[in-house]
Amino acid sequence: MAAGIRERRFSPSELVEAHLERIARFNPKLNAFVAVDAEGARLQAKDAEAAVRRGQAVGPLHGVPVTIKGSIDVAGMLCETGSRLRAGTRPAADATLVARLRSAGAIVLGNTNVPEMLMAYETDNLLYGRTNSPWDLARTPGGSSGGESAAIAACLSAGGVGSDGGGSIRIPAHFTGICGLKPTPGRIPSTGHFPGSAGPFALLGVVGPLARTVADVEIMLEVMAGPDVRDPTTAPVPLRRPVEGETRRLRIGWFEDDGRTPVTSETRNAVRAAAHALAEQGLEVEPFRPEGLERARQLWWVLFGHAVSMLLRPMVAGREADVSPILKEFLAIVAAEPPLTLELLMNTLLERDALRAKFFAQMEKFPILLCPVCAVPAFRHGEREWPVEGRRVGYLEAMSYTQWFNLLANPAAVVPVGRSPEGLPIGVQIVGRPWEEGAVLAVAAKIEAACGSYRRPSL
Repeated sequence: MAAGIRERRFSPSELVEAHLERIARFNPKLNAFVAVDAEGARLQAKDAEAAVRRGQAVGPLHGVPVTIKGSIDVAGMLCETGSRLRAGTRPAADATLVARLRSAGAIVLGNTNVPEMLMAYETDNLLYGRTNSPWDLARTPGGSSGGESAAIAACLSAGGVGSDGGGSIRIPAHFTGICGLKPTPGRIPSTGHFPGSAGPFALLGVVGPLARTVADVEIMLEVMAGPDVRDPTTAPVPLRRPVEGETRRLRIGWFEDDGRTPVTSETRNAVRAAAHALAEQGLEVEPFRPEGLERARQLWWVLFGHAVSMLLRPMVAGREADVSPILKEFLAIVAAEPPLTLELLMNTLLERDALRAKFFAQMEKFPILLCPVCAVPAFRHGEREWPVEGRRVGYLEAMSYTQWFNLLANPAAVVPVGRSPEGLPIGVQIVGRPWEEGAVLAVAAKIEAACGSYRRPSL
């Protein structure tokens, strides 16, 4: 799209109108958007056209329509994080990443739906209702970046921004057949995200790009990346894209399951196909399951489940009638367990660092890991367990394949590879060492090239 605008094959206004027309046609089925700023997008498009006519230097996303998850500040636009407790919240300024997208020429179409306070793998809330998958309206596009994934997969947006504290970029990408990247914490500033980047959110949560191709994800990453002193995890580490020879020397360790949670046969086949594709392209690929995954999941739950619940409970107190069933479900799961103590929290933080050191020592041999994104493809609204390989697999258990890497702070990308018997997309997860997003995306691009790229769902 950006190339077409630079070459004057079409204008930013034509591109925006095409997206607005598609939104008007399909969003009533999907309910992906919280708000569409049609007039604002048209004005941005006219400004973009004027810049092209004047021959001004333009940014890499000049005239490209994008969307922003409804938990990230866009000046003047509602940012309610799907909650009546934040109803009417309108930030005065753009989040840092939004400002950077605009500086690169992107046009913000609107923002997208999320589960309340982002605490679910299914997108539904009392303010805006349920978001549906473009592959099957009876299924979810995932959460918490479900509105983003649905909009991008259905071509209502060229690309967008999600956030991920336990799989919330990667699982929606897997469910809807697009690409997504969970970067290293601090690679893209989380400034302007709610909940804020502090405490457990800073340790686990990131913001990152979703798009239909790896190349598009990479462009968005390059635009948004860079330090911001207001983000407590920020670091001045430059992005580095490996050259072809370096990528071919990467050793890939792959595993079909974690030995605890079974995955569907189609998920196994997708991981095998990706591993085979890399081997066919000359990369050294070996079966390898790293140690420490189960303990990483347990420590992640202490921080994501218990510590986050402690932050949310004061907001909910006295306003329980305004809380969605999905958030009540999350709080009830945590409340049924022993309370978080100071000793448990301190021990969790200490053990997390020790576990990370051991895990990254294993990655000296295999700097890239290849594994499932989730035990199952997109599920039907409201489902909370599934039969997999003769077992009943529960909700949080099925999603555990992403949770490890939030605790460990690895960058991880998702690309679509396979299909379920129902025709639903199945992605694979490519995991790297901290700050090595370039290597992750280089390997992801090789899988994408060999295994087939984005397919548009038939709505």
